[in-house]
Amino acid sequence: VLDSVGDSGLQAVGSTCRNLKMLHVFPADAREDSPGGVSEEGLVAISKGCPNLESILYFCHRMTNDAVITMSLNCSNLTCFRLCIMGRRAPDHATEQPMDEGFGAIVKNCKSLTRLAVSGLLTDRAFEYIGLYGKLVRTLSVAFAGDSDRSLEFVLNGCTNLQKLEIRDSPFTDKSLFSGLHRYEEMRFLWMSGCNLTLEGCKRLAKLAPRLNVEVINENAVDASENQVEKLYLYRSLAGPRNDLPSFVSIL
Repeated sequence: VLDSVGDSGLQAVGSTCRNLKMLHVFPADAREDSPGGVSEEGLVAISKGCPNLESILYFCHRMTNDAVITMSLNCSNLTCFRLCIMGRRAPDHATEQPMDEGFGAIVKNCKSLTRLAVSGLLTDRAFEYIGLYGKLVRTLSVAFAGDSDRSLEFVLNGCTNLQKLEIRDSPFTDKSLFSGLHRYEEMRFLWMSGCNLTLEGCKRLAKLAPRLNVEVINENAVDASENQVEKLYLYRSLAGPRNDLPSFVSIL
């Protein structure tokens, strides 16, 4: 559904579709400053009325820790939880606190969780929870989150089944990139965009992990003296490096 159904529409779903297993709520207007149609009230209504829910993708403009905790308790069979709070680093709507405890409850109470997407105002604490309890998580998506490199270190050292890691617009540096050196050959890929990576660091990574393909993607003109990297795509492949590179992609 589109979020134009509103919280009242989701309340109708919650009161009617008890056996619902999958729900995707997409934004009718994807702009960050749009008013949005659903909130924490709709999420709570779904969690109370659909206890068999296994997968949810939920776009909204506001959320609270209490609502996410309620979902973790009512829908403990979740294998996929993707919460996209539109607006960068949005805190708990009611308390103005980080969303750490909500996402911590999801990974702690949903024992079968394999896919997780996090957003909103998150500190290193949230990623410590993910590393501690998200042992079955295979796919993790991160946007505009984390305080420091410790966030990524918690994930790479704690999520032992992690296969796909997607990160955008987060404060992670070369230090966090090297913290996962022991994991990358076991993973499918690592994608980082809008982070604080350097070309020098990526070149060093490529030397230390010669069996991995390390692609640097700079679609916009970048001053070589700045040593910056727009996007990093790191993956393993039995076929080796690809030979169909566009001009803005370099394999290190």
